[in-house]
Amino acid sequence: MSTDAVAGPRRTDRPLDEAGVVTAVRRAAERGATVRPTGATGRIPGPLARTDDVALDASALTGVVRIGPAPANAPADRGPGPDTPGYTPGDDTTVRVRAGESLAGLCAALAASGRALATVPDAPRATVGGAVQLGMYGGAPAEGSLSAQVRAVRLVDGTGRVREVTGPDLDAARCGLGALGVLTELELRTVALRRLRVHERTAATEELLAEGFPGAHAWTELDVAVHSGQALVRTADPVDDDPAAGDTPDPAGARTWGRAVSRLAASWAEWAEWSGRPGWPPPPRWAPGTEGPPHEVLPDPQPWDPDLAEWAVPLDALGPVLRELGAAVAARGRELRPVRVRTGAAETGLLHPASGRATAYLRIRTRGTSQEPVRRLAGAVCEDAGGRPCWTTRTNWGPDEMAVAYPGWDAFRAVRDRYDPDRIFTDPYLADRLGS
Repeated sequence: MSTDAVAGPRRTDRPLDEAGVVTAVRRAAERGATVRPTGATGRIPGPLARTDDVALDASALTGVVRIGPAPANAPADRGPGPDTPGYTPGDDTTVRVRAGESLAGLCAALAASGRALATVPDAPRATVGGAVQLGMYGGAPAEGSLSAQVRAVRLVDGTGRVREVTGPDLDAARCGLGALGVLTELELRTVALRRLRVHERTAATEELLAEGFPGAHAWTELDVAVHSGQALVRTADPVDDDPAAGDTPDPAGARTWGRAVSRLAASWAEWAEWSGRPGWPPPPRWAPGTEGPPHEVLPDPQPWDPDLAEWAVPLDALGPVLRELGAAVAARGRELRPVRVRTGAAETGLLHPASGRATAYLRIRTRGTSQEPVRRLAGAVCEDAGGRPCWTTRTNWGPDEMAVAYPGWDAFRAVRDRYDPDRIFTDPYLADRLGS
């Protein structure tokens, strides 16, 4: 059987609380079954969410437990405290949330308290636990992904034991791929809620990179037409020094939806303009100076596309990779849809694609089997530049490739051996990637 697709789970358990998770894991262990934790059905993308044995749907574990300073007895590695140099009130404010809560629900609850996530991934309907386990990223050059914001996790391991994970093991759990256990709660760093002003424009990619563009704004995103070197640029920066806690959000997410339509239409219209294709209507745009809280104006809530290929390349390799992609597709007479580019800081997560290095994330969009050669070509260019495939995309990498690409590979395996010695949390796809 292909490890990229399975018929579906033999059984789906939907525990209502942590005790139910413990029961489900222990029952599976007694029966010799394997378990793959997921959020709501279909909401966590990619082959890592699929199994032909027991699926454990944790989407009922919802709600925010606490927003405020970490408990007085919390380990020091959970973040800054009053004794930390440069500390200002609010720096130690974290949120404790159940793993099945959606990103949209968490962001709304934080906004009501004048707080926000330091990075806001796409896929607002994804669960917090799933987004962390897969290393979903945002577009803030100075920040890491959602995984990097984790200060503690609570999980049920392969023996049915409940663990509160902090300290060195936390770096294995930050992007654990569901291989260490079923997350039930997470504690995340927060920042003060600020309104952002968003702009769109077009520019030459080489000029942007020469100016050090990815680090010049609080949030950036490029859609790059690699054959022409032109880019549709989106940036966002705080409006002023005033917090946005008292602002009234746009009704029914209208601004988010409008932005998603703008992105999609603009990307394709710019592509048509740059490639000389006639007949495309003028693209709708954000109005200059569009403003709103981060969780309303930043995410691009398009459905996950199984033909997406996402790669994390070293930030200093971004320019060469984009040039090589353009040259490679041109030499073969191929077309490549605009490549979406975001950047992020180096991370400590052992299996996070940005582990140990500042990173540029490339989202490469293809369509169907006819464009599989383009997909493979783009993957080869990224891999040659030291790229790592993101966990939301298909990959043929196995343990040998993982050991070379990730300095923390052996450390992760050691944690996995302790947390899941009998490999309860596996399936054929994960076994091919991580080994037995």
